[in-house]
Amino acid sequence: MTRSRTPAPTCELSIVMPCLNEAETLASCIVKAQRFLHEHQVVGEVVIADNGSTDESPAIALAHGARLAIARSRGYGSALMTGIRAARGRYVIMGDADDSYDFTRLQPFLDELRAGADLVMGNRFSGGIAPGAMPPLHRYLGNPVLTAIGRIFFRSNVRDFHCGLRGFDRDAILGLDLRTTGMEFASEMVVRATLHGLTIREVPTTLSVDGRSRPPYLRSWRDGWRHLRFLLLFSPRWLFLYPGLLLMIIGLLAGLWLLPAQRSIGPVTFDIHTLLYAAAAIVVGFQAVLFAIFTKIFAISAQLLPPDRRLERFLSRVSLEAGLILGGVLLLSGLIISVVALLLWSRESFGALIPTAMLRVIIPAVTLLILGAQLIWSSFFLSILGMRGSIMSQPNPEEVAHLGLGEEALIGAQPGNPDDRLSVDEQWPGVPQSTGNLPVDKEVLDLTASRGPLGAEAVTGSAAAQAQRTGESGPIQG
Repeated sequence: MTRSRTPAPTCELSIVMPCLNEAETLASCIVKAQRFLHEHQVVGEVVIADNGSTDESPAIALAHGARLAIARSRGYGSALMTGIRAARGRYVIMGDADDSYDFTRLQPFLDELRAGADLVMGNRFSGGIAPGAMPPLHRYLGNPVLTAIGRIFFRSNVRDFHCGLRGFDRDAILGLDLRTTGMEFASEMVVRATLHGLTIREVPTTLSVDGRSRPPYLRSWRDGWRHLRFLLLFSPRWLFLYPGLLLMIIGLLAGLWLLPAQRSIGPVTFDIHTLLYAAAAIVVGFQAVLFAIFTKIFAISAQLLPPDRRLERFLSRVSLEAGLILGGVLLLSGLIISVVALLLWSRESFGALIPTAMLRVIIPAVTLLILGAQLIWSSFFLSILGMRGSIMSQPNPEEVAHLGLGEEALIGAQPGNPDDRLSVDEQWPGVPQSTGNLPVDKEVLDLTASRGPLGAEAVTGSAAAQAQRTGESGPIQG
């Protein structure tokens, strides 16, 4: 007689915690998360994304019934992406394993996710920050300034960019292809979710004093700079375009004002020296505007930024030939003015000249020559970038098939690279083996407590993992 098997319910929620030597607080966080799942009757799991712990954190995670995902690349973002990939739930709520967040109070996050939100951010400033939980430098300068920059640059409605407690639709966030590996991962998630038009909600949350005796891994100035650097790199408008346009406008207005003659404002006299700086501002500003266009096109073609309709309309109206013609006009104008300057010099029998008079001719000529040459070369470069975007393609399916890799190709592995497929013994020495030399992902090793005498199971991005995600096997909390 064949015994029928009742499928396990689908996992709704994965609570993911990045972990690096959190033995002091990890057990408390896991217990609180499991209590939430049980008390609110949520079908879910707790996933610990370990980032190279040298203490008892991995053993504590397994002993308390959590699943363990091993990140082979160091960094906050790397650990979280490993845990997110290993998660089986439709939704993921991530939070630090230092006991600073209350994992028993996750219902507002889950309610917003069930209501259709793609990303739900916690707001510590509206929920309450316990005394001593956040350094004054972070509370009054770092977080407010960086959040304000993010809101301005990307027109985001998030008021706490760096809250470590947040929930999201797993597939929606994986679809963003997040790439940063450090603390700036927190900013990248918000920025790219905003740029791609995901539905973002915010709920109040509390921040308590963490339970660790060691100093935090966060380094104020270093990690603050990494966040700011990311915000700038992902906003070519604010990094290049707006400063470039401002420089060009200031330089042009100052140049037109000083070109006829020297000017005085009170006791201060402005002459050819200021005119030279004005010309430099025009050239540098023009270069910055070109960089804005180059960066935007490259970022879109590399799928770092979503397509921009305004840029597409602009490029559709600007051809290589139009750029060459305009650049040629600027170049020719500079040459004509240079010839005029040469004729003026010849009138003086190529002898000494009055600098204040001649430089008012030479400076505009040189400026036009530089702008014309830059525009011509930039037009060719824009055409090359356009060609690059059109020839970018996915790996050849025939080559993938030849290598024996189907749609379940391992996360983070490069097709055909044998170093990316290691045995369980190589990945995690000392773990009881029931799978022999099953190939597992170098980046993700997912260990779950077995229900039989077989010990821990190694689950990868293969069919085994897909079966577990659909609830056919493996423990589910709640």
